[in-house]
Amino acid sequence: MSVRTLPRPTRADLRITATLLVLSVTSPMVIEIFDPVPGDRPTWPWGYALILLACLPVLWRTAFPRVVAVVSVVAATVYYPMGYPDGLVMLCTAVMLYSVVRWGHRTFGWVLGIGQFLAVNVYEFVLTGTFRLEAIGIVAWVLVLLCVAEVLRWRAEYQKADQEREQEATRTREEELLRRASEERLRLARDVHDTVAHNISLINVQAGTALYLMEKQPERAADALTTIKQTSKDTLAELRAMLGVLRAVDEAAPRSPAPGLDQVTDLVEGARGTGLEVLVETEGDQRRLSQGIEGVAYRALQEALTNVVRHAHAERVVVRIGYGSTELSLEVTDDGHGTMGPPASGNGITGMRERAALVGGEVDAGPMEGGGFRVRVRLPVDAGPVENRGGQSDPGVTRR
Repeated sequence: MSVRTLPRPTRADLRITATLLVLSVTSPMVIEIFDPVPGDRPTWPWGYALILLACLPVLWRTAFPRVVAVVSVVAATVYYPMGYPDGLVMLCTAVMLYSVVRWGHRTFGWVLGIGQFLAVNVYEFVLTGTFRLEAIGIVAWVLVLLCVAEVLRWRAEYQKADQEREQEATRTREEELLRRASEERLRLARDVHDTVAHNISLINVQAGTALYLMEKQPERAADALTTIKQTSKDTLAELRAMLGVLRAVDEAAPRSPAPGLDQVTDLVEGARGTGLEVLVETEGDQRRLSQGIEGVAYRALQEALTNVVRHAHAERVVVRIGYGSTELSLEVTDDGHGTMGPPASGNGITGMRERAALVGGEVDAGPMEGGGFRVRVRLPVDAGPVENRGGQSDPGVTRR
């Protein structure tokens, strides 16, 4: 590999190399000048050559950690048995052993560190036949260095894993918020569909009635127009409320209650205003249920009556509401022409089924034998104390 292909050293490697070079070169100079040891060989020139060989490769510590560790550790290890003045060139060994273990080259670093210690002491024992007590301190120093590198490596891995867990938790929260926003948009879309389809259908029927009776029975035409006015007013009010929820993201929650079974009378009167005969039957002990269950039941009844007004050409509709101990049942039957085969799954029936499924219920809709159409809704409820609703009951309501 030519010098041109070597990667550019990092700033950290440049600073570490400069520090090691200054300490490793000046330390033997200081010893030779101020505290020379009899018998030491002069450092110049080969001692300094080994020092440069141990220090300069550290420039590429990040790019080639294993290669640099071998070269630097071997050069520093060879320096001491040669009889040169003791200096700080062993710092190169410390830096490289720490680096390779800290960066995950664990086995390589431990083998290199223990091998360096054994090489120096075995060489001295073979050469002199003695074993220095300082070797115990050296091996302890090597072990401490390698253990510190292991601890710091483990700590860095733990922090990285903790950061990844936090990022994953943040991503999961964001996905949950997006999912909830999507579900809320779908719910609002269903509400808009139910409200607009029901009320516009009533307006359409009443408008046709008014046109038909305009000349022959103007008083009945006036009643139809009055119903159109009131229905359109209610529709606009509901649409404004829904749009207000969409706009007022940071404002207080809306104060108007969600529709429930206590508003069945309004739905029934609206259907009666189109000329339908609507009979409401209530079975069981009427009580207050959870807002979610009542909201699903209200929307199902609204959609069923809308379909009767728009498509059934019926004269009579029977609405049965059953308060059971474990479920709320809702049945709407008419004497219209029904459908040929299974009903088409438009937005209305699909919306009813999806709403019911969200609370663990089910919807069954289809034509009846002999004519007519029936919609059945069953929603699970928790058994609880009966709380009778106040107010006057619908004149067409019978209790069993």
